[in-house]
Amino acid sequence: MQALISIVAIYFFIFIGYFAKKVFKSEINERTLILISMYFLQPILTFWGLTRTPINPTLLFLPIVYLSVIFTTLVILIIVSKNIFTNSKERSILIATSLIGNTGNLGIPLGIALFGEQSVAYTSIINIANVFFIYTFGVYFFAKSQYTFKQSLSSMIKIPILWFAIIALVYNYMGYSINSNIQKALQMGAYATIVIQLIIFGIYLAQVNLRKFDYKISFGVSFVKLLLLPILGIFFSIVFSLDPLIASMLIVSLSTPLAVNNVNNAALFDCKPYLVTSLVFLTTVLFLFLFYFDLQIINMVFK
Repeated sequence: MQALISIVAIYFFIFIGYFAKKVFKSEINERTLILISMYFLQPILTFWGLTRTPINPTLLFLPIVYLSVIFTTLVILIIVSKNIFTNSKERSILIATSLIGNTGNLGIPLGIALFGEQSVAYTSIINIANVFFIYTFGVYFFAKSQYTFKQSLSSMIKIPILWFAIIALVYNYMGYSINSNIQKALQMGAYATIVIQLIIFGIYLAQVNLRKFDYKISFGVSFVKLLLLPILGIFFSIVFSLDPLIASMLIVSLSTPLAVNNVNNAALFDCKPYLVTSLVFLTTVLFLFLFYFDLQIINMVFK
């Protein structure tokens, strides 16, 4: 019941962003919130999360397992997409969007709701792995010839979240403690980040044009993101003998709907951004109905 209430609270804040954008329209500037979140608040969340749990082999191994699932699916999609879509942009959308989940906006809050604050270190480091994929392979498939792999790495290096993650891991490894008053300040910033991220997500959803739905690609992306990835997550968790709690966190992160970052990249490289936005909306709605069953499967497999 407590987890259900927490999940309802998460979608309440998404609705605030959605409703605010619908009512105030151009008066709501989501870019301002994105800049504040990405360059100031998300680094606080990352540092706070990665210093709450002592460094252990599982914490460092988890992003490797996550990326193993992602790259396995990537190979499958590269092979299969050629036989399904003739349009190169649609192939790129299927490959890139399906693999870029909302591990930050939803993954971290869901982790707290379901597993408590102990999950933040694990969901944060998964989010770092996801950010790496977004700004390397994700950008490559959206841009192809317009954006080189070297340029995407350069863009990734400029993101402060990655640097704060490194600082936090080193700080944690050295065994330094954080003053309780500073810890409270970091916690305030972390929770403020989560709320703002959810509101930003709602603002993006408010701009979806339902008439832009493409049912063929919508089915493909939804199948991969909401079914195939969680199934592979369960398989890899068993193969690598992950602790049941850690495996549950991994699968929850893999089960999240498409990330808003997909819209940013699609718009930047003129890769059907409105179609991508509709896919974000669709997978988010489907996630609401499927996530309960995901939790039941997780409980059955890893109880």
